[in-house]
Amino acid sequence: MRLLITEPTAVVADHADVVSVRAEDESGGFGILQGHADLLTVLPLSVVAWRHADGREAFCAVRRAVMTVHGGTEVAIATRQAQVGRDLDQLEHAVLGRFRAEADAEREARVAEMRLHTEAVRRIIAALRPNHAGPVGAP
Repeated sequence: MRLLITEPTAVVADHADVVSVRAEDESGGFGILQGHADLLTVLPLSVVAWRHADGREAFCAVRRAVMTVHGGTEVAIATRQAQVGRDLDQLEHAVLGRFRAEADAEREARVAEMRLHTEAVRRIIAALRPNHAGPVGAP
């Protein structure tokens, strides 16, 4: 089978000699072998593992990925972020640090954006309110 893993600007892995692929989506872990039915699924933060015809194993951590199986001969994974590794323990440490730091930065950016949005709405409302000197009927 062919395994193709891509990020928006790069091909992360492209192998034509893959005999099995393992991945995990929201429903749990699953395996793909030659002749698998067509499939479309979303992979959250997870590790994709595959075995080459010569027995070598490789791994790729993916974040927010879409996985498709086409014709039982091609597995394609499109992801925002990927990191390939041959040792699962080293990959776990490298990826967890990188992905956690990026997730924290995204979270902080969303909070800052929400604060700016809230302040803009407050200023618009203040600008649209008529000025009142006091309660109605007061001198």
